[in-house]
Amino acid sequence: MLDPEGSVEHQPASSFPKVLLIPLAMLLAIAALLLLAFSATRQKEPDFYTFKVVNIRGKLVSLEKYRGSVSLVVNVASECGYTDSHYKALQQLQRDLGPYHFNVLAFPCNQFGQQEPDTNKEIENFARKTYGASFPMFSKITVSGAGAIPAFKYLIESTGEEPTWNFWKYLVDPNGKVVKAWDSTVSVEEIRPHVTELVRKIILKKKDEL
Repeated sequence: MLDPEGSVEHQPASSFPKVLLIPLAMLLAIAALLLLAFSATRQKEPDFYTFKVVNIRGKLVSLEKYRGSVSLVVNVASECGYTDSHYKALQQLQRDLGPYHFNVLAFPCNQFGQQEPDTNKEIENFARKTYGASFPMFSKITVSGAGAIPAFKYLIESTGEEPTWNFWKYLVDPNGKVVKAWDSTVSVEEIRPHVTELVRKIILKKKDEL
């Protein structure tokens, strides 16, 4: 068709929108992949219960078995000035609140003052016979510094509190998130209300679900 000046009328190029659609589709595909990758990362975000540790009898175990309950993680020692008071109070707490909704998780450590020098078997015998300890105990480990096991590194990174002596205490909620940390000078009785409150929430939630 000729225009009034006698030239050929140019129609809009029909391929122009398609040229735009190709990069747009690519951008959408990339965005979808990034979203999936982000979701996968969020799902794999670690918590205390995602770690594996060695129990006091040398068996590798997953802390996942404690998910859904409250945990009080403690680096214990057999020859410390805090040993007697802490072991007695920890066992009483375990007896009062455990084991279905709560557990003391005891990790022997010889890092501070060499006050846990014995073997795992000797440590377990001492705790069970002297204090009737019924809570879970794990193999002797390093809890601070470069040699700390991953589970304790997580506790430290979550709270900004790194053990500097025996009987540091970390309170972990049913989802594996660290609620609070206390040093050796804070007694178990002082932190009992914090533990009891978390346990109470679990019990109330279960009642609501019935």
